[in-house]
Amino acid sequence: MPERPDYAALIAGQTVVIEMTNSGEAGIPVLTHLLRVAQRALGAGGMTFVEYRPDSGRIIAATGGVGWALGRPVDRADPTTARLLRGPRTDEALVNDLPGDLAHQLAGQGLRRVVSARAEVGGLVVGSLHAYYADPVGSAEHHAVLSYLAVCAAHMYGDQAGLPIHGDGPVVAALADGLAIVDRDGYVRLWNPAAEQVTGHSAAHILNRPAPFPLPPSGQVIDHSLPDGRWLEITAGDLPGATSSRVVTFRDITDQHRRDHDLFVAVTSHELRTPATVIKGYADTLCNHWDSLTDSDRRQAARVIGQRADELARLLDRLLATAHDAGPVGDAPPVPFDLVEALRAAALDLPADLRRRLVVDLRGDLPKALGDRASLATVLTELATNADKYSPPDTLIELTAQADGRTVGFRVSDRGIGVRPDHVERAFDRFWQGESGDRRRYPGAGLGLFLVRRIVERQNGWVSLRPRDGGGTVAEVRLPRG
Repeated sequence: MPERPDYAALIAGQTVVIEMTNSGEAGIPVLTHLLRVAQRALGAGGMTFVEYRPDSGRIIAATGGVGWALGRPVDRADPTTARLLRGPRTDEALVNDLPGDLAHQLAGQGLRRVVSARAEVGGLVVGSLHAYYADPVGSAEHHAVLSYLAVCAAHMYGDQAGLPIHGDGPVVAALADGLAIVDRDGYVRLWNPAAEQVTGHSAAHILNRPAPFPLPPSGQVIDHSLPDGRWLEITAGDLPGATSSRVVTFRDITDQHRRDHDLFVAVTSHELRTPATVIKGYADTLCNHWDSLTDSDRRQAARVIGQRADELARLLDRLLATAHDAGPVGDAPPVPFDLVEALRAAALDLPADLRRRLVVDLRGDLPKALGDRASLATVLTELATNADKYSPPDTLIELTAQADGRTVGFRVSDRGIGVRPDHVERAFDRFWQGESGDRRRYPGAGLGLFLVRRIVERQNGWVSLRPRDGGGTVAEVRLPRG
């Protein structure tokens, strides 16, 4: 690597970033370009940016030799991550110090060192910027430039149209109305005026008494219903500099709960009513006109009834899987299984119209994956159905599989409308849809991708979306090797 950063590349790249921002661009596209600027200026083999939520982190942008890590979850409790979040603003570590599977994947790319910088807004950590190298880092200047670029990324969180990706991310949590400091015994030591307004409990009544609501574990978020029917979102975290105290923030989310409920009822009612109406129509036709129908007409009616019944069953499975904390993957330990064979079997169970569009190009020599084979049918069905819905009927959908040193994965690629870069993460949120209102062109409850991510991450894998070169979308799933 170069002994000093390439300052000319840094200045030229930052000029482009500023021009992008001034022209109205924001979010992931600008962040990704910033990472490319950093990679060139620092001579790194690859760059990632991790966004942190109260209970977790996720790689939301990645370039160079670590582009494959896009969408990968990050454990805030990992020692290397925890040191970065609470220690010096920049840190350097051996790749071998990272979690086992990630360390092996990076080493397989010839990357042996990582330099990291914390991105903060007003003392609140919103993310971290990471540069990966094959050789030892040249000088302290690399640390300084990386820290500067992390500050640039952090400033994007001050733009309402930019980051964070997740609406319930750390910035929003920090702006919650109520604030309390709670000691290790759960007794309130500080209660701000906004907390009085949110809960109706005065400081005089609450101080030196237990908190009037349950406290989540540090770094986690819970929703709590008050006796008067209102809902609070409560977030807790360790208080910096205080070994036994936690800072608790909370805000009234009653309107949000009501909107989510209304949206759930409206969307699911529509999605359930459509296939039910078709089933009833064809069933009535068979009952009332059986003798006048040809055998071909009867078979077609029965085929449509079967297809629509399958749609109903899949939607009900989604609703049941996403409405409860218990996910679709059970408590059985992960086991090695043949990913290619499982994908081929799952593809045969897809609806006939979808099977005709699907091009299956699977190598037979891939290593086994580690996970839950039975859940793969749900994952492939959701991804293929999504590709089918958002691409013209005369285009093909491609199913491919691949492996690297530590993971086995597959891709579902289409030539449809594509996915906006600023939607690649939001698409996995429950009930989220790219369109809303009466002008929606594409049906759906906004549950499919949420369910896919939930299934895959319970198997220690990850899933990501990205725009496809030439138009369309690529959905990629990665599971540990068996």
